Amino acid sequence: MIFKNVECLFLLLLLIPYIIWYVLYKKKKEPTLQVSDTHAYINAPKTYKYYLLHFPFLLRIIALTMLILVIARPQTTDNWQNTEIEGIDIMMAVDVSTSMLAQDLKPNRIEAAKSVAEEFINGRSNDNIGLTVFAGESFTQCPLTTDHAVLLNLFRDIDCSIAERGMIDDGTAIGMGIANAVSRLKDSKAKSKVIILLTDGSNNRGDISPLTAAEIAKNFGVRIYTIGIGTNKKTAPYPIQTPMGIQYINQPVEIDESTLTQIASISDGEYFRATSNETLSRIYEEIDKLEKTKLNVKEYSKSQEEYQLFAWIALICVILEVLLRHSILKRIP
Repeated sequence: MIFKNVECLFLLLLLIPYIIWYVLYKKKKEPTLQVSDTHAYINAPKTYKYYLLHFPFLLRIIALTMLILVIARPQTTDNWQNTEIEGIDIMMAVDVSTSMLAQDLKPNRIEAAKSVAEEFINGRSNDNIGLTVFAGESFTQCPLTTDHAVLLNLFRDIDCSIAERGMIDDGTAIGMGIANAVSRLKDSKAKSKVIILLTDGSNNRGDISPLTAAEIAKNFGVRIYTIGIGTNKKTAPYPIQTPMGIQYINQPVEIDESTLTQIASISDGEYFRATSNETLSRIYEEIDKLEKTKLNVKEYSKSQEEYQLFAWIALICVILEVLLRHSILKRIP
């Protein structure tokens, strides 16, 4: 049972001062008989009227409570809902080569990419999302999952240090990044399969060319959205470690927009260019709109007023109080 006007239930709080008033003052203001000494009546038997003395007040409290519940409009509902969700499987392929440390985006390219991607993941609660990272090689950081808390934790852990420390070869193997992501999506039963590829360079490593990987993706029904991240200027500040500490040098911005555009075109996706944190955020918003999950909901709802019982109880209490006060509990002025 629910109440249509649930705020009216706060009127029940008004009964508390009314009860206090009755207990503290009512009996003092309405004496029925004044005598100088009650010692003579100490052993007098108490009749049933003594026990019914406060019964009219109790009936009045019940009646007021029932009337407040009537005003709050109690209802019962009978509804059913049938929801069908067409899931989307998304693999995010992120470049972690050392060039992603360039600081033309704030604080740098890799951290900006992670921050915006986290917001994107948080807005896709119904989708399977996984993460592939690549530099000169590629590996899966997180397979497809709906446990986005785990995915986000693994996503926050990625940085360019794996290439800096030589754990994987440095460079940019775009084709390998796509191929790795496709391998995670090829057996998916989802009607829509997507790769979001983010890189700041041109392919210079790997055994699979980017366009060949795009053809493979197309054969498996995978659509690729490519994002080239980096300023429109010819160079960008890049940190290097020296005996004197971290120094910054300007390195050329070399994004192979032609290849990224072809990858998107072959797989029926789109290419975007992110030149700042704001444009990167808008790109993910655009992809979010293009790849919205379809949600079909069938809902039936029927509400029925259920005030009648409360109204009858209130009426009966009022009638009983009137009868008692004008019969066995009648007072003579």
